[in-house]
Order: sequence, then C-alpha cells, then structure tokens
Amino acid sequence: MTLATLELAESAPDAQLLVLPVIRLEESLTVSAPAGLPDLEPYLEATGFLGKSGETQKIAIPVDGGVRAAIALGLGDASDEEQARRAGGALARAVATSAISIDVDALDPAIREAVLLGAVLASYRFTPYKSEEDDAALATISVVTADDARASAEIARVSAIASSVALVQDAVNTPPNDLPPAALADIAVRVAESKGIESRVWDAEQLREGGFGGLTAVGQGSSRGPRLVRLDYRPEGAQLHVALVGKGITFDTGGLSLKPAGSMVGMKFDMAGAATIVGVLQAAVELDIKVAITGWLCIAENMPSSTATRPDDVVTIYGGKTVEITNTDAEGRIVMADGIAAASEEHPDLIIDIATLTGAQIVALGDRTTAVMGNDDAWTSSVVEASRSIGEPSWAMPIPEEVGDTLKSPVADLANMRSGNRSAGMLVAAAFLERFVGERADGEGAIPWVHLDIAGPSNNTSAAYGYVPKGATGVMVRTLIALLESRS
Repeated sequence: MTLATLELAESAPDAQLLVLPVIRLEESLTVSAPAGLPDLEPYLEATGFLGKSGETQKIAIPVDGGVRAAIALGLGDASDEEQARRAGGALARAVATSAISIDVDALDPAIREAVLLGAVLASYRFTPYKSEEDDAALATISVVTADDARASAEIARVSAIASSVALVQDAVNTPPNDLPPAALADIAVRVAESKGIESRVWDAEQLREGGFGGLTAVGQGSSRGPRLVRLDYRPEGAQLHVALVGKGITFDTGGLSLKPAGSMVGMKFDMAGAATIVGVLQAAVELDIKVAITGWLCIAENMPSSTATRPDDVVTIYGGKTVEITNTDAEGRIVMADGIAAASEEHPDLIIDIATLTGAQIVALGDRTTAVMGNDDAWTSSVVEASRSIGEPSWAMPIPEEVGDTLKSPVADLANMRSGNRSAGMLVAAAFLERFVGERADGEGAIPWVHLDIAGPSNNTSAAYGYVPKGATGVMVRTLIALLESRS
C-alpha cells in the first residue's frame, strides 16, 4: 500500500512544508504554529483566507532573514470531528510534496486525531501497476508536539485504523487476474498469522465434501476454485462474540445469466465485503478490542462455462436448506447463505454480514450511503449510530414480511431471486439472507443479525472527496471498529 506515515518531531524539519492549522472563532483567527514565528494573522488576511473548514492557502513566512513555505489549513471552529477529517483530506490533496510537518498542540486531542486520520486516509495511492512513481505523493507527516506520550498514542491509533482501511483498498483495487479466490484467502491467512489470529481454509473439494453447496455452486464455473476462510480472534476478557460474514466474489460475470459488457467493468470490487473483515480483524488486534470475533470469508469467482451452475438448478446450502437458482447473477446471496448458516452453528451474540450485494442499493441510496437491515432494531440502530459517528453515511431499511414471501419456490425451500419483478431488489436480497440466520443458543428466537449492503459505497467511481480517494474506499471498516470498541 502507498500511505503516508506519521512520525513524531520536536520541531518542524526545515525541508518540509509547514502546515498551519487555523481555527476561526467569530471574527478572529487562531493559528497553531511553532514558536518563533511572527504573527501570522495579517499574512492570512492579506490573502483573503477565512479559516473555513477545509480551506487551504499557501503562504511564504519570513523566518531568520529568509522565507519558509507554509500552507494554512482552515478548521472552522474546530468543534466537529468529521469536518476535521475532511479538512485533513483537503490538506493531503492540496500539497504537492512528499513531506509535511504540522504543529498540533493548539488543537483539542479529538480534533487533531481527526485531522491526522483524514490526511493519512486521503494520502492513499494504489500504485503496484504504475510504471512511474509519483514523487509528489504525500509520504511523511511529521507531527510537531510537546506532548510526546499522548501524541504517540494518537499516532498509533490513527496508523492502525488507516492501515486497516488501506489493506482493504489494496485487495479490492487489485485486478482480478492477480486475485483469484486462493489469493484472497492467502491475504487473509497472512494477516491472521502476523496478528496471532487462528485461521482455517476450505478448498473446493473440502467445500463440496463439507456440504457448502452455495460456494460450490457459484465457484464451479471457474477454473479457479472457491474458498471459505474462517478467522478466529479471541482476546482475554471478551464478553461478546460477533460473527462477521463477508461476500468475496473476486470477479462477477453474472455466470450463465451473463452481465452486459459494460456492467462487468468494476466487478473486481465484488469481494469488498470479505476484504472488510480482514481489515476489521487486523484493527481489532492492533487496537486491543475486547470482543471475540469470528470472520467468515465466502470467496468464489462467478464465471460461465460448461460446468457452471444453470438457472433451474437446485443447490443445497450448508445446513440443509435448498435453493432454486432462478438467476446466476444473484450469486452473492448464495455464497453468503453458506457463511451465515455456518456462523449460526456457534450461536454468536450477533451476526453482521457485509456484501456488495445489489445494484438496487445504489438505486435506493446512491454511491455513498450504506444500506443497513436486520432482524434486531437495537443492533441495527447501533450500527447506524456507529457509522454516523465516524462519518460513514448509512441508512436503516426495512425487510417487509411480504417481500420474503415472494421468494417461494415450487421445487425448493426458496428461490434465490423472484422472476419478472425487479422492485425492492435490495430488500428481497436481505430477506433471502435472513432465512439462513439460525436460532439463539437458548432457543428464544433468531440470533441478532445485521446486513450491510455496500454495493455503491465500496467503490468511489467519481473524483476524490473529503478523505475518500477514487477507487476502493474500505467503507465500513471504521464503522465496525467503532461498533466493536463501543462494546469492548
């Protein structure tokens, strides 16, 4: 990954561009700057700089008979963490140099952490397939402070979160010719081994023998077989057990229900849900989150061939439910059914699934807002609150009972998609997944379950905005970290 690194500094290195955070309260500007500099407010006022959040202005400061290049960064009244993260993102895009230094001592701890996180997240670049390096890409941020202990903790936290998001972005951005199911499984295992997380991988033959009919059905059309990865994080003192189930379709042609050519572009992003789980688990270890987590990565490539699953086939999902395939391009829910059913066997306190599941999510909520659905209003609300607290928009959606009724099949327990009716597609997919959520250990109803449809938000197809780069976004990593930390 290409991501700016944070380092502590007692003073701003002379060779680095100096960043001057500016707070605007009523009509006055307060500049966070190293000692020894002149009053900077007149210089800023002369440029018309107002200190609005995210506003930047390059200036030359007289220092010791010479001048020093600096950039002012407006933070508004510095009261909103999301605005501060976006300001950090604006800073990263405004600088055209590899190294900057920023004095943060005048900022509230939460605001300075937000500025740093926004800057680091916005610095992300995906470069493995570029033949030339970008010498102007931001690589180093020197944090100038007199409070080394607090700043060290903040830097460690920001670095842990940003690197976990970037891990997901790297995986999702990787071209599908270099990321078959086995390669995505290998990434998960390598991260697990480096963090002391237990892992297990099922290959195509083991999946078939183990009764994972969904993964087998979707993956059998490809010469690059499916995988199921289980990751176990068990910290001491954990009181809550959460299962995370992720969709990992490394490329989706639609199978025999073939997509139009234009709709296939970008289908490498269809494994973002599975990658998200790896990022969350890495962060959980580095942030010492006291929640037991079991990750289930449901990985396959959906390809057309003589061995591919056909419309009209009936497959048996893990646990015994049968599904009539009415559309092979509704494959994500098939592999996720295996994962949710397997996760249910251990009766976790909560199941959260993450999937780029439906184009209907984009129609309903657009490219930036994650759809949140589930069978437990309290947990659904908690996820929405966590997402909003860290600046990842989400919206709770219903799963009406009548929607689930439309999945009835004349030959199997249910169909994977209703034929001839495209309405409420996002809700229909969620209703399908809900059928595979098991019972609580005490038999008192279903295990609490939350479904996250990230089809649009997982991939920013427009220009960079805020602290979100173009391409893979790593959406929901920070939301799930916030949720888990709130229960740690």
